[in-house]
Amino acid sequence: MTDTVLVTYGTTNGSTAEIAQAVTEILRQAGLTVESRPARSATNVARYDAVVVGGGLYAGRWHKDARRFVRRNRVLLAERPVWFFSSGPLDPSASERDIPPVRGVQRDMTRLDVRDHVTFGGCLEEGAKGWVAGMILRSGKGGDFRDFGAIEAWAGDIAGALTHA
Repeated sequence: MTDTVLVTYGTTNGSTAEIAQAVTEILRQAGLTVESRPARSATNVARYDAVVVGGGLYAGRWHKDARRFVRRNRVLLAERPVWFFSSGPLDPSASERDIPPVRGVQRDMTRLDVRDHVTFGGCLEEGAKGWVAGMILRSGKGGDFRDFGAIEAWAGDIAGALTHA
């Protein structure tokens, strides 16, 4: 059984952090010791037995903090079970079909033998930071497209894999 899990994420407006928090809660309910940290401040990966990394999608790329976390910790991540998630589509597509990882995430998945990846819908609401976010909101394309039932089910699969290892 796994002792300690890190759930880390790269986010700009907090939506991906809320997904990471939901994953964290499900893993804790399964009896795992879990720490959730922003990717920019997650250090000392050696002390974790498993890692979940999430990144918001921006212009077809993972959030820079998630990309940098994976790059900085590549050797240690390759030695333990790792799962990836992305958040981003501002439409119901993530709930309707499996959306494959973007190219950079797919490359890291192959290099690290990542156990699984899922893309969840994103969330962009009034008050979001950034010029592009403002433009998207003004065009009427914002909203919350996260499916917390799907997020909890995915986290439950991770919990099962870790508690029955």
